[in-house]
Amino acid sequence: MKAMVKRRVHVAAAAIISDDKKKVLIARRPSSFDQGGLWEFPGGKLAPYETGLEGLKRELHEELGIEISRAQPLIRVHHEYPDKHILLDVWQVHAFSGEPFGREGQAVRWVPMDELSGYAFPAANLPILRAVMLPAEYLITAEEEDDEVFHQRLTRALEEDGVRLVQLRAKILDGEQYLARARRALSLCREYGARLLLNGDPALLEQVDADGAHLTSERLVQLDRRPIPAGKWLGASTHSAEQLDKAAVLGCDLVTLSPLAPTPSHPDAVLMGWHDFQQHVEHAGMPVFALGGMTRQHANRARAVGAQGIASIRDFWR
Repeated sequence: MKAMVKRRVHVAAAAIISDDKKKVLIARRPSSFDQGGLWEFPGGKLAPYETGLEGLKRELHEELGIEISRAQPLIRVHHEYPDKHILLDVWQVHAFSGEPFGREGQAVRWVPMDELSGYAFPAANLPILRAVMLPAEYLITAEEEDDEVFHQRLTRALEEDGVRLVQLRAKILDGEQYLARARRALSLCREYGARLLLNGDPALLEQVDADGAHLTSERLVQLDRRPIPAGKWLGASTHSAEQLDKAAVLGCDLVTLSPLAPTPSHPDAVLMGWHDFQQHVEHAGMPVFALGGMTRQHANRARAVGAQGIASIRDFWR
């Protein structure tokens, strides 16, 4: 029997962020629609001749009565339903004119970022929720022996650079030293409203109530299930399509993907390059941070090829 060919539906959707960066606009699907009553990010199907941004601008004018003046790619999500394949082409809207309202009678609401998990969304929207709640910069701490120097540099990154996602990586420390540094780093991150992920055994979260854990690629491939509760953030280091697939199976909320460009610490590494990086990100199904030789100068290019943003040690740790 001939296999059914699924319809392919390309949808443009918007994460519209408030001026204070603390809220996002969501809309409720009409009860007469498929998955009616659930909340979603505004948008709609593209016409055959439209690009994602063109379709987004048209849909947001029709649905919300606003005109988009500045937007940036956020994430592309492929999702399989029994009868169709959906591509959600999601853009983060930074500037628009007009006051959004439900022109088609739909309910719309500005929701604080930390309350999004309390709303029911279609399954295809779940990676978008993660991307919306995450920043575009991911600081990986350097191997710093001196605790005071570490504290000073982390403070500067949080205060001056505005870093809001931190991975505590300190392989040179023993177990007790790492826990002591983690507790102090967590207190500092809390002060600045930043999330802290611990790079090490996920069981460390039983001793330090950080925001989550970041798996090395070696630990990632050894696991067969998600090692921490769903309420915590799970990150992982990946270097291939196979490792990205494993991260998806484990339910990782974010990953780094490397090496993208040359770094002083790994001058002989085989580089992925932007083309291969984009191909991997397209089907990752979760926020991906570009890693390896990345600086803030690469941020827009990384976003343009589908990344959540950049991850870096040396560009933030100075």
